[in-house]
Order: sequence, then C-alpha cells, then structure tokens
Amino acid sequence: MDHLLAIRVFGRLVETGGFGRAADALRMPKSTVTKLIQGLEAELGVRLLERTTRRVTVTAQGAAYYERTRQWLAELDEFETTLAGGRNNPVGNLRIDTGGSVAAGLIIPALPAFRARYPGIRIQLGVTDRTVDLISEGIDCAIRSTGDDPNLVTRQIAELSWTMCATPDYLAHRGTPSVPEDIVRDGHDVVGYFSARSGRMLPLRFREGERTYEIEFTAAVEVNESNAHTAAAIAGLGLAQALSFTVDGHVARGELVPVLAAWQPAPLPVYLVYPPDRRHNARLHAFAEWVEAEGFTRRY
Repeated sequence: MDHLLAIRVFGRLVETGGFGRAADALRMPKSTVTKLIQGLEAELGVRLLERTTRRVTVTAQGAAYYERTRQWLAELDEFETTLAGGRNNPVGNLRIDTGGSVAAGLIIPALPAFRARYPGIRIQLGVTDRTVDLISEGIDCAIRSTGDDPNLVTRQIAELSWTMCATPDYLAHRGTPSVPEDIVRDGHDVVGYFSARSGRMLPLRFREGERTYEIEFTAAVEVNESNAHTAAAIAGLGLAQALSFTVDGHVARGELVPVLAAWQPAPLPVYLVYPPDRRHNARLHAFAEWVEAEGFTRRY
C-alpha cells in the first residue's frame, strides 16, 4: 500500500464527508479509496472511521490523526515545492474557483502573463457563480465578492464598479429613467439576478450622496449567472444593473447605453479567499502576489 497516498486520501475523505465525494475530488475509483482507507486502518491498528449505510463519521482517533497529518502534509507540500523550484519558481497544480464574468473578463485575459512568469504552475480554473466549499472540494483559493467566512483567510484584491444599462432600442421604446424611482413608477422591465445558492433575487441598489437604498421590483427575466445576465441585457430584455467591466465593451460599441450613472452604488469589493492550511503554499503565494502586482487592486 502507498502509505502517503492513503494519508492524503484519508484527509480528503474527512474534508468531503464521504467515499464517493472523496473519490470524485481525487479523480480515482471509489473502490480504490475504500481499499486505501482499509489498508491504512489495518496498518495503524485503529479504526479511523465509523461507517453506516447512511453516513461516514470520524472516530476520536481519526480526528486526531487527521489534524496531525493535515499539518504535516501542508509542510511536506511546501517543502517539495521548494525542492522542485524554490519559492520564486514554484511548480505543481493550483485550483482556483471564481464566477463566470470574473473568469472570462479579468482572470483569463491576464493568465498568459502569469504562465510566462510561472511556467511550472498548472492552473485548474473552476467557473461557477455558486459559493463553493473550498475545504471539502479541495480547492486552493477562490475569488468572490464576500469575505465573511471565518474559516478562510481573506485578502481584498479589487473593487468593481456598477453600471445600469439597456439597449438603445429598449430606451427608445420605453423611455429613459431619470431617477431610480422611475423604474417601478414607469413599469420598466428589469433583468433580475438571483442567487445560485439561496434562490433570492437581488434588489437594485442605489446611492444618493451618503444615503444608500434598495428598490424591490418584479423582474421580466431572472438569471443566476453573470454572463447570462449581460447577454439578457444585450438581447433587449430590459434594464440591468451589472458590474461595469462586464458591459463596458458593449457600451463602447453602442450596444448598451448607461443610465442613472449618478445613483450607482459603491464599488463591490472582491476578495481572494483560501483555507488557512494553504497559507504558506508557494503556488498560492505566487498567484496572490501576481493578482495584486498586475493591477487587480484597482477599481474596474
């Protein structure tokens, strides 16, 4: 039995909470995961897990073993990276998760520069607008608009401005709102955005001087993915309040027209978040430093 592999598999199983999920995360057959865990328990002479038909739970010995080996594996990974290329030239895989618009509009266009600087780092970019569980899904870091998870290290990397817009044809037929209240008063169609996690539609947010407020509305169309939100606006389905970088190109080409610019809310903070045990990972450190050095800390 590969003892080191078994330890890694056990750690992922504890983090994911099940043999099937661990197998998916590790990209190996479930039967292999089972055999490795059985072999590890036999070699240690202790039961690490309690199994029933419904669930898998960690024993007291298993929890202690996980905590010790988790720290040790983090140190081992860091040391192996140093041996392979040093902190200034790290090698290995880096798994990043972020939303579709940030991936397509900000990260991917800049990745050639990152790859040129760090050719030894292989990027796996997961694209989703749901909030992923970094620990259970084995993800190194995520770029997201919330930084309130106490289980993660949080680092602000950007501020993204907002634009409310619609197509010229829509505004020609339905009129241009002069103040936010016109949206409801004049019965404008609005492309809504609902949370992939909660299903709740986000309100329209506005700012007037120091005062911020929200407007509730009935959406003509609702989507839960950022690129689809922009596409719906371009299709002429109504007004849309979107992050500016997702619509700036369409505004420049005349496909969309900004409205209510003086009332748009404060920029949206964007964070790089990662599990504490990745803190000293050389690949993650290189990516975080690059994100800031390449200008992602400025407003978009």
